Amino acid sequence: MTIKALILQGEGEQLDFKNRISNCAKIAKTLVAFANTKGGKLLVGVADNGTIKGIKNEEEEKYMLLQAGQRYCRPPIEPVFTEITIDDKLVLVADIGESDTKPHYALDGDQRWWVYVRAGDKSLLAGKVAVDVLHQNNNPEGVQFSYTEKERALMEYVHAHPRSQLPELCDHLQLSRRRTRRILVNLIVAGVIEVHNDGHGEYFTEKPNFQTE
Repeated sequence: MTIKALILQGEGEQLDFKNRISNCAKIAKTLVAFANTKGGKLLVGVADNGTIKGIKNEEEEKYMLLQAGQRYCRPPIEPVFTEITIDDKLVLVADIGESDTKPHYALDGDQRWWVYVRAGDKSLLAGKVAVDVLHQNNNPEGVQFSYTEKERALMEYVHAHPRSQLPELCDHLQLSRRRTRRILVNLIVAGVIEVHNDGHGEYFTEKPNFQTE
């Protein structure tokens, strides 16, 4: 697919546009969100609406992205660059692969580290369940847990109540947030529950094509 065709699709889970890179901390959120999710492309020299503006100094843009990836991302992230000329305007493409060392953290202006994930065309602060899932997915031993009545009760509740949130699940199971979160993480890693983030918080749905008995 050509870059022009990609731009016409608009920003999304694996595509983001920037006129230019002016703040390492802000762009680190995007780098981390891509690495923590499915990877993606950052097109520098393209406005949010898809207008190709071009860049004046590709080395300066690369420097800012490399600084963001090295100093503002933990573990560090190193984009792969491609320069493309479109209508006599230079666009810098920064490819960020999906990481195998999740979760990645981004440093904010207050010197605090946060995990971000990609949801639609936004880089969102990850909730605690999503962060735990990222950690668990890196466990070489995988996930092992007992399928008890609590797991069954949670799955049945999520099946009956799409967009279930953690507090209501705690109430339904009569368990602490910590224990409910642990059950959720195990079921998400096992591939039967999905975690989502709409910018207002985490919610949980049944995995498509999975049905409780």
